[in-house]
Amino acid sequence: MNSVANRPFDRSRSPSLGLGNNSPFHVGIGSTMTLGTRVFLLLVTLVTALRPMAAHAVGSGDCAGLVDIGGGRKIYLECHGTGSPTVVLISGTRGAHDDWTDLIDPTNPAGAKKPSESAVFPQVGRLTRVCAYDRPGTTRLDDTRTDSTPVRQPTTAQQGVADLHALLMAAREPAPYVLVGHSWGGLIARLFASTYPDDVSGLVLVDPASEFLKSSLTPAQWATYIKATKKLIDSSGLEAPDHERSLALLHSTPSVRVIPVVVLTSDKRFDFGAGGSEAWPAWRAAQDRLAKLLRAKHVSETNSGHAIQMEQPQLVIDAIRQVVEAVRSGRQSSRNQTHNELLPIAKSSRIALAANLF
Repeated sequence: MNSVANRPFDRSRSPSLGLGNNSPFHVGIGSTMTLGTRVFLLLVTLVTALRPMAAHAVGSGDCAGLVDIGGGRKIYLECHGTGSPTVVLISGTRGAHDDWTDLIDPTNPAGAKKPSESAVFPQVGRLTRVCAYDRPGTTRLDDTRTDSTPVRQPTTAQQGVADLHALLMAAREPAPYVLVGHSWGGLIARLFASTYPDDVSGLVLVDPASEFLKSSLTPAQWATYIKATKKLIDSSGLEAPDHERSLALLHSTPSVRVIPVVVLTSDKRFDFGAGGSEAWPAWRAAQDRLAKLLRAKHVSETNSGHAIQMEQPQLVIDAIRQVVEAVRSGRQSSRNQTHNELLPIAKSSRIALAANLF
């Protein structure tokens, strides 16, 4: 499902989108105002404070801050650009929005990350509207906790879907959406498309968690993997996905309708917690089966490890562009033709030159 070592910039924290006492009407009111003027200003202040949270125009304008999703909870959301469909970026386990704003510095032996205009978020923002967010219990790339309200752990992909839907509704970001999910976020994206089929017009799954991983591993490897994921559960409140329960619930959900889908798979071995690199072929096999289920274009030569969006961002950007253009052109096809609707992704996009990354 997801690598259990998914957290490798300090990014300034943006203010909350919630409307509070920073309203201009809270500036001192002079004693020379009439009683009627004071009553009017008081009414305006109350209406402003009590109206549903929406600190930015619907589906337009840049925004960055905490969005009140109800139940005393807030989730950080950052959006940029204009246009439809809206691309929503979903990070892997414990990953924050900066998984899509930063790139791995190829000149740094330690694999340090730093913000870059060549990253997925800023580049997609030139194509259409794009949003990224911080799930509860996630951390930024500098290992600082995000500001989203913590929830009890472990969590399921279904809870991730419910939170994302509540967030998009509260922020009034209109459908349709192209969901781009990395690792555990890929499972959330795939499940969201099943749960809200009318809201999702395309998918890009970046080395995603696959519902076929259990059957692709040996029983012993699966047991090792589950044991490793359960080690994430502690008193810190950091995100700890419940893979077994998520998979059990996934079996009762409907299939994803016919939409453009691209699956990008890493081709550099990594240990995702199932017993070493010898289990890695099962990771790729599970994604191959997922791509076939979704009738997706499957790109498996990526010259990348698990974090494709930070190692080969142009590959992810090109995949998003193809899906967005397919949605805009209104291309719909039979299930057997869906993956053929998308043009081949150029090899030059897969092997991005280090000089162009920063």
